[in-house]
Order: sequence, then structure tokens, then C-alpha cells
Amino acid sequence: MGPRSAVFAASLAILAACTDHAAAPTGFDLSAARSGVPFTAGLASPAWQATAASLVAQANFTPVVAGHAYPLLGVAQYLAVQRAEAADGGTDAEDLASDIGIGRGGRNRLELDRGAVAGASAVVLTYLFPTAAQALADMVAAQANAGSGDPHPSFSRGAEIGRAVGAEIVTRAQADGFSRPFIGTVPVGSGLWISNTTPATIAGGQLPGVTPWFLTSASQFRSAPPPAFGSAAFTAALAEIRQISDTRTAEQVRIAAFWAQGVGTPTTPAFWIQRATAGINEHGLSEREATHLYALLTATMADAQIGCWDAKETYWFIRPWQADVAITVVPAVGKPNHPSYPSGHSCVSSSAAEVLSTFFPEQRAQLEAMVTEAGVSRMYGGIHYRFDIEAGQALGRNVARFTIAADAAGNSVLTAR
Repeated sequence: MGPRSAVFAASLAILAACTDHAAAPTGFDLSAARSGVPFTAGLASPAWQATAASLVAQANFTPVVAGHAYPLLGVAQYLAVQRAEAADGGTDAEDLASDIGIGRGGRNRLELDRGAVAGASAVVLTYLFPTAAQALADMVAAQANAGSGDPHPSFSRGAEIGRAVGAEIVTRAQADGFSRPFIGTVPVGSGLWISNTTPATIAGGQLPGVTPWFLTSASQFRSAPPPAFGSAAFTAALAEIRQISDTRTAEQVRIAAFWAQGVGTPTTPAFWIQRATAGINEHGLSEREATHLYALLTATMADAQIGCWDAKETYWFIRPWQADVAITVVPAVGKPNHPSYPSGHSCVSSSAAEVLSTFFPEQRAQLEAMVTEAGVSRMYGGIHYRFDIEAGQALGRNVARFTIAADAAGNSVLTAR
């Protein structure tokens, strides 16, 4: 078995460890685990999310590219499940699984949802990773034949609907502006960020022009200006990073390296997707509930990334190692080729934790602790000031509160039409 085949075999193995329960109205009241009869084939969506993470790492996606890719999958999965269930009679269908298990005829609904997820996921991931097309098709076939008497007709119906939704999401991705190159000018001057390349380029420079999932504009939650270069507040913040650099401990290096999550890894968004999967498994969520979480989480992180780069390209603020050449950077972290303020890690992580805390409120303290550590890890790494972290966290939370409210209103990009 080759490396790529092994990845997909591992992803399929996830199916055996998951359970599925009754579909329920989408919402956030999911903190209490439900009892029920496990369905042997399990949820489809976590396996596809794990496959996406593996492919992102293999393809050496940058965090910016990965942050754009994950919501294409998450949103497609959720819209596909909604559309398939609507075509099957909605919540009044006779084959709807009961809240305590599969129920009379419930397998039809379970297979329908699994098929919808598989069809949508395969189309989106084939677009993102065309060389994996056959392996992705094999994964759909394996899921279709996961139970006795398969391929199940409901799975096939769901897969057809899912493929159509996946194609719509691919069309959206092709027109959302992410592939357009940055054509602006990187400013030069005292206190301004200096590109790592000649001529000057900026990683993610196109992000402010990318179509958001929820935000009305990239600047909707733009951070207030950072401390003025050379001011007392700036000097104190720079001195803090210099002190860390001069006295960096092994534990601080370990934390900085853990949260680096750069090229060659599934990247930071996948860390939070994995936290979502853990909650899904712990609480026994249905396919509809699971895909709802994945969709809202990934789309929120993507919008936080867009808002973050809008602020970066408004202030073009200098990095600590550029302001004080004696500051060293942890090698595992590297020197990101974009401005310092605000911190992208904190924008994404705080937005993710806010969504996850809304679905799993009992985990809020733990999730916030992770956000805090993700933030300080960038200070330990020598690449961010404390005010970068604080501004990023505030921006990310503002974005998440907006997306959560829009989704809860029932008339957003996550609402199937």
C-alpha cells in the first residue's frame, strides 16, 4: 500500500469509531450527550474532514490556502445534507430516525445523509486535490458499501444530491477572488513591515478582496490602530519580546513549535476542526448536527482570516525581529511573510473557540486556555507583540459572534435554498 492509499485507509477506519443518531433541528443546544443505538457505519463527515487534513499536509498548503479550502468542504457537506433531507420529506419523513436510535426505517435517512456528505466531499476535494480523484472515488464506494445489502438506494440518492451541491461550491470558489494575485503596493517607511522577498510580496495579500461567507465586508471588524512606532507603549511591547528572546526556555520553544502548524501540516484551522470532531464523537451528534458545526466553524475561521488581513494591509506594522535585530525567531516558527498586526493565529483561533464554545459550552474554559496558549506561542516564537495577540483575539471573537448570530437567524449562506 502506497502513502496516499494508507492515508485514505486510515480515514476510512475512522468510520468504525463513530456513531450516528437521529437527525434533529439544527441549533446550539448540544451540550448534553444523547443515548441511542449506534449505527455500525457511523458518520461520514469526520472521515472526510480527516482526509482533507491529510491532503492539505501532503500538498504543503500554506495556512492561508488551507484556511480557504476547509470551508469549501464544510459548507458543501452541510448544504448537501439539508438539501437531501428536504428532498426526502424534511423532518416529517417516515424514514426519519428517532431520537433514541435508528427507529423504524431510520437507516434510509442515515444512508441518505451519509451519501450526501460523500458526494459533496468527493467533488470539493477532487477540485482541491485533482491527483487524488481516484482515491476519493474509492472512498465514496467504500462508504456506500459499509453496511449489509449495499449500495443502499438512499446513499446513492444522497450522493447524487451531494455531487450537485459540491459542484455549486466549486463554482463559488472559482469566482470568490482567492486566486487573484495581490496587485497592491507594499509601502516602505519607518515602522512598516519589510517583505522577506525582492521584489516585495505578501503572503495572503489577496485576502481582503476574497468574498466572505458571512461578513458584509473585509473591514467590518477592522482592528483599531496599533501603538505608534516608537511610542512608549510600542517600546514596552518590543522590550517584552526581546526579553523572551534573550531568556527563552525549552518549554517556551516547545509551545512555539507545537503551535507553528505551518506548511507540511494540516495547519491551524485543522487543529480546531479536530476539536470539533472530538466534541461530535463525545456528544453523539447526528450527521446534520456534525456538518452544521463543521460548516459554521470553518466558514467563521475563513472570515476571521479575511478580516485579519484587511487589518494587516491597513497598518502594515513591522515585525519584532525587524524592529530589533537582536530578537531571534524559533526556527520551527519561521518568519511569516506578512505584517505583524494583528496576529493571524489569534484571529483564527479565537473565532474557532467562540464557535466551539457555543456548541459545547461546558468546554469554554478549556478552549479559551488553548486560545491563550496559541497567542503567547507567537510571542515565544519571536514573531508577534502582545498587542498583536490581543487585537487578533478581539477581531476573531467579533467575527464569530456575528457569524453565529447570522446562522442562528436561519437565513445565511449556510441555509439551503
